[in-house]
Amino acid sequence: MPIDATLPYDDTNIFARILRGEIPSTRVYEDQWAVAFHDIAPQAATHILVIPRGAYVSWDDFSANAPAEEIAGFVRAVGHVAREQGLVADGYRLLANTGGHGGQEVPHLHVHLFGGAPLGPMLAR
Repeated sequence: MPIDATLPYDDTNIFARILRGEIPSTRVYEDQWAVAFHDIAPQAATHILVIPRGAYVSWDDFSANAPAEEIAGFVRAVGHVAREQGLVADGYRLLANTGGHGGQEVPHLHVHLFGGAPLGPMLAR
């Protein structure tokens, strides 16, 4: 169910629990800024989620409230994962859903990396 991205951060969300190690994940990368892992219900040949370690509800929350160093670290981590997973040469899609109309389902900022095969149009036509 889509969420309201203006609500306060809820530290019981699934990604906060993954960060704390309460829920297992198949991690492909982690550093001081981010953790990346395979989506449990992949929507493409390669579907990886990248989440910041900080408590941010959405891209809007993150861009407005995170320090510049944390923003840079997260963006660099996303790029590193895309390169490390071999997505750059053939192309990939980077998606961050925000709020109800954007289809955000977990109230913790996360970006999806999709690739590994042609993805088709971005939105249904």
